[in-house]
Amino acid sequence: MNDALVVIPTYNEKDNVRAIVARTLRASDRVDVLVVDDNSPDGTGAIADELAAADPRVRVLHRSEKNGLGGAYLAGFAWGLERGYERLVEMDADGSHHPEYLPHMLELSETNDLVLGSRWVPGGEVENWPWHRSLLSRGGNLYSRLALGIAVHDATGGFRVFTAPALRRIDLTGIASRGYCFQVDLCWRALEAGLRVVETPITFTEREFGVSKMSGNIVRESLTLVTKWGVDRRIREVKSLVLHRRRLPSVRANAHVAA
Repeated sequence: MNDALVVIPTYNEKDNVRAIVARTLRASDRVDVLVVDDNSPDGTGAIADELAAADPRVRVLHRSEKNGLGGAYLAGFAWGLERGYERLVEMDADGSHHPEYLPHMLELSETNDLVLGSRWVPGGEVENWPWHRSLLSRGGNLYSRLALGIAVHDATGGFRVFTAPALRRIDLTGIASRGYCFQVDLCWRALEAGLRVVETPITFTEREFGVSKMSGNIVRESLTLVTKWGVDRRIREVKSLVLHRRRLPSVRANAHVAA
C-alpha cells in the first residue's frame, strides 16, 4: 500500500475512467486509486472493476445510487482513513484535473494540511472554457471570499490533497452539502479549524468526453448555502463583539481596584 490515495468519483464516465486511472498511476508511484462509482448506468463501475482486477493499486467502491459529489468524496475519505492512508486526494474523472501535478502537490502536503490546485492564482489557467463559465467560477469564488472572509482564490476547485490528520480535525459528519458547494464547505471548515492551507497553480482543461454535471440547481444550491454560512458568520461576529464590549467595564473596574 502506498501513502496517498486518489479518490475519483464517477457517474457515467465510461469514456474517461480508463485514461484518468492510467495517467494517475503513471504520474506518481506513491499513489493508489479508489474509484467511487455511484451505480453508473453506462457501465463505468464494471470498467473500474476490470482495472482493479488488473492492478493492485486500483480499488473500487460501489455505491447503490447517485448521491452527490460530496457524498462520494466523504465515502472515499472514510475508506482511505480506515486503511491508514496518510494523504487523500480529490480528483475529477473527466480529465479536467491533470494527474501530472500530483508529485508537486504531494510534496507541498509535507508542510501543509491542505493543498489546493488553483485556477485563479498567478500561473493558473483554464482551457476550452466559454467566457461565461470562467465568469461564473471567478464570481462564485469572489462571493465566497467576501461572504466567508476567506483568503482563498479557488475555494470551488476540486483538485486537492488533504493530510489524514487534517481530515480528522474537520467535522466531516456535519457536512450537509453534497453538490459542488461541498468544495467551499470543506475548504472553509479547514480554515476555521486553523489548518495550513496553500494554493498552487494548475491548468484546468474542460472535459473532452461525456457531459458536465454542472447545472442551474447546483449553482443555486451553492449560492444559497454560501449566503447562509456568511450570514451565520456575521451573526457570530456581532455576538462576540457585543459580549466583548459588555465585559470591558468590569475588566476596567477590576484594574482600577487593583491599582
